[in-house]
Amino acid sequence: MFDFCILVRGANDVGSAVAHALFTAGYAVGIHETTHPTTSRRKMAFTDAIFDGRTSLEGVTAERNDEGALLHEILNAHQVIPVTTLDILTVIETLHPQILVDARMRKHQQPEIQRGLAELTIGLGPNFTAGETTDLVVESNWGESLGRVIRRGSASPLQGEPREIEGHARDRYVYTPVAGTFHTSHEVGDLVEKGQEVAHIDSTALFAPFTGTLRGLTHDSVPVSLHAKVIEVVPRSANAQVTGIGERPAGIAEGVIHAIQGWEAQHVR
Repeated sequence: MFDFCILVRGANDVGSAVAHALFTAGYAVGIHETTHPTTSRRKMAFTDAIFDGRTSLEGVTAERNDEGALLHEILNAHQVIPVTTLDILTVIETLHPQILVDARMRKHQQPEIQRGLAELTIGLGPNFTAGETTDLVVESNWGESLGRVIRRGSASPLQGEPREIEGHARDRYVYTPVAGTFHTSHEVGDLVEKGQEVAHIDSTALFAPFTGTLRGLTHDSVPVSLHAKVIEVVPRSANAQVTGIGERPAGIAEGVIHAIQGWEAQHVR
C-alpha cells in the first residue's frame, strides 16, 4: 500500500518527465489528461497512452485507465503509471491525492486556484503564484533558476522566444491558422523538406517551415483551436532530441522532487 498519492495534471513532455521521476523514485503517481490532448512532442511524453492505451518513456510504461475503481489497484501495484481522462474532480475524489502537480504548461492562460485540492499543490511555470494559486511554484524557464522551488511569489514571466537550435527559434513551430480537426499521415522523427505538406486542418494545409526532422506533431484526428502549436521541426544536421526526456523537463522534474521531499520532511512521519 502506498503511503500517499501524487496526481500530475498533464501528459505533455514536462508532466511526463515529472511523473517519470516520481515513479522512478518510488512514489505512487498518476496522470490526468484530456481526451484529445494536442501535445506535439509525443515521443518525449506519455501522451500516446491516451490514443494507443499504452506507451513507454525511458523504461517506464504508462497505461490509460478510465475505470476509477481500478486506479488504487494500479497505483498499489507500481508496475505502470495510470493515465486517466476522467473528470478531474472525480479523480481527486477517487484518489484523494496528498499532492497535486499542475504540469499542463498553459503559458497563455491564468491558472485557477488549486490550493485545497490536495495537502500540497505545486504549479509549474509562469502565471502561478505560490501562496495564492498553488502552495508552491517551480521555475520552468531556461537558466540558472530552472527547477527552483518558489515558496512565495511567482515564477519568471513567459520568455519571448524559444531557445535557438542552429539559428532556428520561433520558426521551428507551426501554429494553427484555423480551428478544426488536425490530420496527418506523418510520424515524429520523419524527415521533411521545406514547403512540404505535413498536415492539414480540414481543407487548410500546413507546411514544413524548413528542411529538418519532425520533433513535434500533434496526433492525427485531434480537434485543435486557433493558434495551437501542432508541428515542430528541428534542423536535420543538429543532434536535436526527438525522443526521451529533455533537459528542461528533467530540470523541472528535479525541482518538483526537491519540493516534495521538503514537504515530506515536515509533514510525513
